[in-house]
Amino acid sequence: MEKYKVVIVDDHTLFRDGLKLILSNTPEIEVVGEAADGKEFIDKFAKLADVIVLMDIEMPVMNGIEATRLAIECNPDSKIIALTMFEEYEYYYQMIEAGAKGFLLKNSEIDQVLRAVKDVSKGESYFSNELLLAIVQNMSELKTSQSKTDNLSEREIEILHLICKGYSNQEIAEKLFLSKRTVDKHRANILEKTGSKNTASMVMYAIKNKIIRI
Repeated sequence: MEKYKVVIVDDHTLFRDGLKLILSNTPEIEVVGEAADGKEFIDKFAKLADVIVLMDIEMPVMNGIEATRLAIECNPDSKIIALTMFEEYEYYYQMIEAGAKGFLLKNSEIDQVLRAVKDVSKGESYFSNELLLAIVQNMSELKTSQSKTDNLSEREIEILHLICKGYSNQEIAEKLFLSKRTVDKHRANILEKTGSKNTASMVMYAIKNKIIRI
């Protein structure tokens, strides 16, 4: 069975060792490296191909945001998942802008970690369910700047905002007095225009382009 290769980057040795132990006992995953800060990661592993990086955000020497940015510069195909805490919302935009493909809570169950690794390895984005729920609960205003939204129409921005708030297509249709078929079409257009593959990708797009605030 082909394994997913993972590198762990975190400044807390106990957390790193614990995560490595858990992942090493998962048949689908092989831990191929670890680093205590962003600089060590860049020096040792930034040019590795076909690996998934689990990247802490707040670290000494070089934080996860700068390390992610440099990794993408070295290897545009880098696949980085941010390891985060609930209260680190302020860093989401910066991590997405730097090139992160997913977000995992540090206390995630192993099945969530495996799902994140699988999704990101396929080129998709990932948000843990808890983080998506927290984003929905902490969302605020809508921004409609056309210059930053790939020519999304005002209606598409409105629908994207509701998608990020957790509404289903049927619920959006009822809320906006549209047919579900019309909402389905708008959703398909949003996916195409934003280059998104799933809801997590659309949420990441909305955060990066400041369509939603958290």
